[in-house]
Amino acid sequence: MRLLIARIALVLSLLLPVWFMVAALGVKFDLWSWRLGLGVLIIQWGPRLLIGALVIALVALVATLAKSPRTGWRAALIALLIPALGFGYLAYVRGQSADIPPIHDVTTNVEDPPIYSEALMAVRTAEDANPVAEFSAQLTSLPAYQGPRFAPLAGKSLGQVGEEAYPELETLVTAAAPADAFTAAEAEARAQGWTIVSADAGTGMIEATAETFWFGFKDDVAIRVRPGEAGAAIDMRSTSRVGLSDLGANAARIEAYMTALSGRLAD
Repeated sequence: MRLLIARIALVLSLLLPVWFMVAALGVKFDLWSWRLGLGVLIIQWGPRLLIGALVIALVALVATLAKSPRTGWRAALIALLIPALGFGYLAYVRGQSADIPPIHDVTTNVEDPPIYSEALMAVRTAEDANPVAEFSAQLTSLPAYQGPRFAPLAGKSLGQVGEEAYPELETLVTAAAPADAFTAAEAEARAQGWTIVSADAGTGMIEATAETFWFGFKDDVAIRVRPGEAGAAIDMRSTSRVGLSDLGANAARIEAYMTALSGRLAD
């Protein structure tokens, strides 16, 4: 009986990763909405399932160790470790996101950011994506930022919040000619695995869409190459289509791209 309990606990714990993967991939393949997959299946039910599996595994471990012969305790221990690791990961994510502002639109140039085309904005509107606000807009004046939880951000613009959180994001200045910089910028955007929406060498604008693996969340990217004082100046913007906070994903994307592009231009 104790061995059976341990095996049941192990099977339930092994099914936990399957639950989370199915919830995420269901969103990616349009089987259900991200609000159901992320909001309900993962955020609401995920911790409950972890707690349930943890309790059952703990009971199984105690039962298998209570008296001889102590069989099945290894299975029970593995069953206990799986949800424990799940809670550890959730705690890590919560800790990482504690200092990340709840924004989903960042750029290297808040004073003069790249502007998305009407065609791309039409796609965002059709998908009921996050509205694209001016970086000069007061954050708490925007509809998504109403309520007491956003009071600490009162008086700050969207651009200010982004600059304070990600001071490393800056315009990339290069000695390369604008045409060469544009060619390198487009090549690097393709190398990142993004879907190129448009690339106009005449205006120096590149638009692309990045998609996450698990959920298939789409973030829009705008890259602008302009003549600089002695070469070219490259700015970038990255904006999530869904979610209030991007957990730093857009800033990380910009930093990774600019670093790679800088290396490409230096070759």
